[in-house]
Amino acid sequence: MQFSENWLRTWVNPAISSEKIIALFTALGHELDECTPVAEHFSNVLVGEVLTVKPHPDADKLRVCGVQVLPLETPLQIVCGASNVRVGLKVAVAMVGAELSGGTVKIKRSCLRGVDSEGMLCSASELGLTDNSSGILELPADAPLGEDLRRYLQLDDQSIRLDLTPNRGDCLSVQGLARELAIASGQPFASPLTAPSIQVEKQATPKVFIDDTLSCGRYVGRTISGIDNSVATPLWLKERLRRSGLRSLSPVVDVTNYVMLELGQPLHAFDADKLQGNVHVRKALAGENVALLDGKTIALDANTVVIADDKKVLALAGVMGGVESAVQNSTTNIFLESAYFTPLALAGVARRYGLHTDSSHRFERGVDWQLQAMALDRATELLLAISGGKAAPVIEETSAAALPPEVIITLRKSRITRILGVEIANADVESILRGLGMSLDYDKESWRVIVPSFRADVVAEIDLIEEIARVYGYDRIAHQYPQQVLMPKADNKQQQDSAQISTALMARAYQELITYSFVDKKKEALLFPDRTPLSLRNPISADLAVMRTSLWQGLLQAVQYNQNRQQDRMRFFEIGRVYSPIIAGSHAWLDRAATEGYAAPESLIEDIHEEMRVAGIIAGQRWPLQWGLAAQKVDFFDMKGDVEALLQQFKLLEECTFKPENNPCLHPKQALAIYHGNQKIGELGALHPSLVAQFDLDGPIFVFELTLEALALATLPRFATLSKYPAIRRDLAFTVSNEVTYERIEAVIRAQIAPFDVVAVRLFDVYQGQGVASGHKSLAVAMMLQHSERTLVDDEVNDWMAKVVNALATELAAVLRN
Repeated sequence: MQFSENWLRTWVNPAISSEKIIALFTALGHELDECTPVAEHFSNVLVGEVLTVKPHPDADKLRVCGVQVLPLETPLQIVCGASNVRVGLKVAVAMVGAELSGGTVKIKRSCLRGVDSEGMLCSASELGLTDNSSGILELPADAPLGEDLRRYLQLDDQSIRLDLTPNRGDCLSVQGLARELAIASGQPFASPLTAPSIQVEKQATPKVFIDDTLSCGRYVGRTISGIDNSVATPLWLKERLRRSGLRSLSPVVDVTNYVMLELGQPLHAFDADKLQGNVHVRKALAGENVALLDGKTIALDANTVVIADDKKVLALAGVMGGVESAVQNSTTNIFLESAYFTPLALAGVARRYGLHTDSSHRFERGVDWQLQAMALDRATELLLAISGGKAAPVIEETSAAALPPEVIITLRKSRITRILGVEIANADVESILRGLGMSLDYDKESWRVIVPSFRADVVAEIDLIEEIARVYGYDRIAHQYPQQVLMPKADNKQQQDSAQISTALMARAYQELITYSFVDKKKEALLFPDRTPLSLRNPISADLAVMRTSLWQGLLQAVQYNQNRQQDRMRFFEIGRVYSPIIAGSHAWLDRAATEGYAAPESLIEDIHEEMRVAGIIAGQRWPLQWGLAAQKVDFFDMKGDVEALLQQFKLLEECTFKPENNPCLHPKQALAIYHGNQKIGELGALHPSLVAQFDLDGPIFVFELTLEALALATLPRFATLSKYPAIRRDLAFTVSNEVTYERIEAVIRAQIAPFDVVAVRLFDVYQGQGVASGHKSLAVAMMLQHSERTLVDDEVNDWMAKVVNALATELAAVLRN
């Protein structure tokens, strides 16, 4: 909200500096965005009057003017090139010795084409009032001759812009800010406006019908006929608009903007001669469109509230008017509108059509629903004074269904003390609340508070307590730290945090990323066609429309971004939340959906499940460019090794199994699910080649994902005495069918009971080719054997090895190789 300090002081004028005013607003929660002087520094510029205008003898575009400036008795001769200079015009005269443009320009006596000039007639831009202007500044006819221009225009003023929070729509006006300044500075608040005395005449006025009774609570209008919209807007009104960030256009537009800034009520004027029949507030019909004042023509959807007559759409309600009913300089009859539209009805409408206006900004945040008639009268009063005309009686239509109910809140004294941690005297509480415009009665340690209509943000007891704290002053509330006897809690080593994961992965050359929780709906469907992501009702953009069900999409986009910038080695990971819906109904429905591969409809989603996960991705070269090793691309076993190292970091590797499992987004031959017992805790594999192509990536791409909760599942390590006796290694080489996995082989070996410890079983060779039957493979396994209390002997080791060979042959049809 941008406003003039001088304008604000016409409402409330505490005897404090500009800096103190800004500090008070900041303390109330209204942060300063910018504070600038309303005009550049200049001096010795006085009000003058043009008495004579003669052609320059040697220049067609110049005029020699005689300008009267009191207290000088003799008119000054000033050469001027402005096209609007004329006899009788009051002007800004920079006297000889005057300084302009912050002191960088000094006015001297000069000779222009042989004619002496004793000063300069200034334009608004030369005085720093505007960025550009055509012609010299025209002052009102009653401007006093010889008056210092800075004093006459009150240019020792500040233009202040505050960054308001979205809930404070009541502060989007000088009136609202004056209330805030009054309560903060201890001044009484009283509006300087008096009830206007408007002479009304009965004349033809359209009827108003609120057809959309849920969107418009009140519509007030009146016809004003016989206006002259070509006259100049008074300079004082132009200046207040300029200092508030708006430019002057015409009396009608300037007055509606002025009242909006002054009171916070947006208004709109229609050319009454262009209306056909009555005025309707309704929803747009199928196929309707409207040409707006900004030159755009938009197709309207059925959820858009419009203002229409009997034949056509006139305006986008609460946002912008249409060209067909726009007021022009030649307009003589207008229909002036002042309405209350509910914030819900206008929320997002302007943005949906690529618009944002001062009007929509206010209606979206909520305007005072009792302000419409007052604002209409104020605008009528100003228009009649500036443009003349005759006002018709006010017409008003209301819809109770769209008007907010009166808000009455019980405020408990004990609750104030409990929330703020300090006891505030009853007198202070009542003074603050009454200063904020609230009515209240005290009874038995509580107040019955009636919230004024302009405070739409105050709806509960906690809101009142916030208001009390805000005005009382946060700096006056002492710091009181809660005290409680806390018992130390034993460390639980099973609760692993993300810092340990980050350390483990960064040690393997991974880089940590943070990506959006919002992802592209189409890409999520490509990756996980059997999942139902949660859709956002009001997404930032189309590619951030759903909540992620996996961390993979964000990582894939990071790889694509880096590959597009010629990066050839990527190892990324992310720790973050994923979101999945909880579907209403039985588990049978979910099983069917999973089996048949389709997502659940959003109508069946009844809750949201959040889960922390860690995911990683690798692509490109196995190691950085170097002279000692040839370039190689990463493969499936690089990723599997990284996952095994992470599981080992948390002492989980020995308890987990890797099982082939179909996943639509992974390569069918390079996809594994990770299980801890019967619980699936993650998956890894190569991204499916079709997805590599659809994501426009340079493959192969390998990914993994684990639940963070799974990393706390490991059995706590227990101390075991280290054996001081030597270990024995025995190797076996045998052939088995290609269908037999190493996991099954190791399980058979470890299942053979031995009178010693089987310290490790390791696969160290895999061979297929000459000497091995088709459909088979040769595996070589090393076994490390050791006893904790004595040295092993060959006989007991050989006996156990025989059991192993026999079990492998019996259970897996393994054939020992010589």
